[in-house]
Amino acid sequence: MAADTHSSINGAIDAVWRIESPRLIAGLARIVRDVGVAEDLAQDALVAALEQWPKSGVPDNPGAWLMAAAKNRAIDHFRRSTRLERKHEELGRELATREMVVPDLNAALDDDVGDDLLRLLFISCHPVLSTEAQVALTLRLLGGLTTEEIARAFLVPEPTIAQRIVRAKRTLAEKRIPFEVPRGPELSDRFSSVLEVIYLIFNEGYSATAGDDWMRPALCEDALRLGRILVELAPREPEVHGLVALMEIQASRSGARVGLSGEPILLLDQNRARWDQLLISRGLAALGRSEKLSAGNNRGPRGAYALQGAIAACHARARTPEETEWAQIVALYAELARLAPSPVVELNRAVALAMAFGPAAGLEVVDALAFEPSLASYHLLPSVRGDFLQKLGRMDEARAEFERAAGLTRNSRERALLIGRARACGSGAALPEQG
Repeated sequence: MAADTHSSINGAIDAVWRIESPRLIAGLARIVRDVGVAEDLAQDALVAALEQWPKSGVPDNPGAWLMAAAKNRAIDHFRRSTRLERKHEELGRELATREMVVPDLNAALDDDVGDDLLRLLFISCHPVLSTEAQVALTLRLLGGLTTEEIARAFLVPEPTIAQRIVRAKRTLAEKRIPFEVPRGPELSDRFSSVLEVIYLIFNEGYSATAGDDWMRPALCEDALRLGRILVELAPREPEVHGLVALMEIQASRSGARVGLSGEPILLLDQNRARWDQLLISRGLAALGRSEKLSAGNNRGPRGAYALQGAIAACHARARTPEETEWAQIVALYAELARLAPSPVVELNRAVALAMAFGPAAGLEVVDALAFEPSLASYHLLPSVRGDFLQKLGRMDEARAEFERAAGLTRNSRERALLIGRARACGSGAALPEQG
């Protein structure tokens, strides 16, 4: 019984950390003005929770507890500083002016952005960092993702991501980047990286790369909240509206994507009556604003997020899978491939082609991706190929592809789904049960 209680407490601590760590790090970064130190202080608070909560229980407000513990360590950090030791009284006044209290995370914005999370987002996307480092660092700090999860999102080796994060924190510290929101032209220059980060955070929440849950709703909610704030900050930017449209529409399916036992429910099998019509209407309105701004500003073709939002809208407008305008989706993916070519876009285009013109058409595209290096460990490639082969009646080949996909995914829910699909293809080599 004691072991079960201890395990339950540790599970609760892990869940709290996933939810609270971005806000904790953001609030600490505002205080200590160093994202690396802020993350270390947050980790110290986590260690304290691991030591104390199994004895005392999880507090009523775990986020406030962690912030208080981290702030105490921040004070110790300042006191250990030689410079601040010499100016101890000044330190006390400085800490007071920095409002060393647990922040009201729902407080109204106090400037153009005024939100610790969003402020940290823009700092993490500072131009002194490469785009790859900006995205990796922000996913780590604001998305609460592990290095492994970020690596899988980027389809690159885990050590590469670890090095990017370490170097990014070191660079921000060495350059003494101020913890403030950029303004004017500098603000506009950082938008593309900020949008990419929000997009990847939402994607990880929508389809978790690892763990026991197929979705991580807290990440989707954080990404949506940040996107909605960005809309207020830059109402004339078409791609901001495009990204919000995409996230609103995708989020509308959340309640239908997971069964009662937590099992994944794929798009064509979902009960569309459970799609959130309010989110759909918000998404369609945002998409309309994006398209109107693009046309009115003579900015040329729609951006990548607006195109993906338009694809999501095709699904949202269809009352049944059969009513989906698959040919339109194929055309949108072709436009997206011209604007932002990538193997993942091609894989999605293959799915649309199969739905519009039959599985053989999709299989031809997928087979052309078979030797794409960046997809070598991407489980959705064999998963999609297995689906096409199954529809073509090539069951042995389909089973092998589903088995391969099950071996590649790190998400236990998705693995169970793929194992089930493999078994549905008929007898063959036994699949190992993987927890």
